[in-house]
Amino acid sequence: MRLFGTNGVRGVVNEDLTAEIALRLGKAIGLFFKGSVAIASDARTSGDMIKSAAMSGLMSAGADVIDLGVTPTPSMQHYVGTHEVAGGVMITASHNPSQFNGIKCVDSTGRELTREDEEKIEKIYFNEKIKLSGWDSVGVIKQDASATESYVNAVIKQVDADAIRKANLTVILDCANGAAFLSAPLLMNKLGVRAITLNANPQGDFPGHPSEPTEENLKDIMSLVVSAKADLGIAHDGDADRTAFISEDGKFVSGDKSLSLISKHILSKKKGTVVTPVSSSSMVEEAVKASGGAIKYTAVGSPAVAKAMFESGAVFGGEENGGLIFPEHRLCRDGAMAAAKMLELIAKEGKLSEQIGKLPVYHVEKRKIDCPNNIKDDLLRSLKDSNKGAKADTTDGLKLLFSDGWVLVRPSGTEPKFRIYSESKDESVARQRADETESNAKKIAERLLK
Repeated sequence: MRLFGTNGVRGVVNEDLTAEIALRLGKAIGLFFKGSVAIASDARTSGDMIKSAAMSGLMSAGADVIDLGVTPTPSMQHYVGTHEVAGGVMITASHNPSQFNGIKCVDSTGRELTREDEEKIEKIYFNEKIKLSGWDSVGVIKQDASATESYVNAVIKQVDADAIRKANLTVILDCANGAAFLSAPLLMNKLGVRAITLNANPQGDFPGHPSEPTEENLKDIMSLVVSAKADLGIAHDGDADRTAFISEDGKFVSGDKSLSLISKHILSKKKGTVVTPVSSSSMVEEAVKASGGAIKYTAVGSPAVAKAMFESGAVFGGEENGGLIFPEHRLCRDGAMAAAKMLELIAKEGKLSEQIGKLPVYHVEKRKIDCPNNIKDDLLRSLKDSNKGAKADTTDGLKLLFSDGWVLVRPSGTEPKFRIYSESKDESVARQRADETESNAKKIAERLLK
């Protein structure tokens, strides 16, 4: 059986993810790492319960636990990568709704575990006789509140802080009632940026808006950027490993656009490879190649992107959902790094809207349909069978390639859903193909559920 999805083990609390599961998983993780483990959580209501259970499991396996408190996922990853610990655990469901929580692991470098390592943990988890430590060798808990500020200071070292300070910028900062509540304002303060904050109090039920930083969820910050005449809007997700941006004219900037712009900015200083999933817009490839870089595609998910970046020595990488990876800092999605780099970009190259206006124009339709996990494989197989003979890429799900665009259908690794992406330079073509694909997938799912 499989526990880990695209980004850790996730589920609805007290249904799919219980304290008992967290306890047993903590035992398995502790036995896998065989050493001290750092642990942190985002601001979800269930965070203390799941974290406490996981810590008990870790200690029962003999692992000493360093509790970092509530801090962003990349902050935990930075701590692990700069301290003598065997690995790290983050209690988060990232962008998922408040009823969800999750457990994800990183290795001693701060990188998310490979699928092979996750399988080793799963093997221990499903072993009926987990061997625990003796009473005299159980682990202990230590508290360390230094992670957030150390992380912010490390981010600042990776950008031209003087240029940002001289630009005298004003931003609207939306912390999503999540883990960025302390780190994001602190970063703005240290960079000399005037920050007007939204949802900067940690509340696990996300009263400000759902935790995913989509255009639909960010109407407040889009309006406030214009009324406050701010230079930029910065919005994080629940665990602050992703960042969405709002241009100074109040328009939502898609993740493909921010990925393209920062790719160009990085490639202007250092040529190399940019890694991104098959779900990213062709805009990214066009921008990268025009800047003298090479593009490499992977399956969806930051672990796949980070792994390919490590293997290829890439200069940059990221996903179309706002998860950007800066290898000179840490091979993980990093919301604070993304924010700092975008501030540097604006400070040096001018208004964000003007820079976006220079990018190639593509239209992307995104849909998702409900799909129970137990029929995902059958649904994907049926979709492939119904498109035999078509030009396709099966790196992740099914990507149908056309002369004027593409359609990608893939099972979500974090939710009981299928995701559909359709792209073309012609907006009506992108929409029509998305409609057709969504209708076909729904019919197949209905048939499989009978």
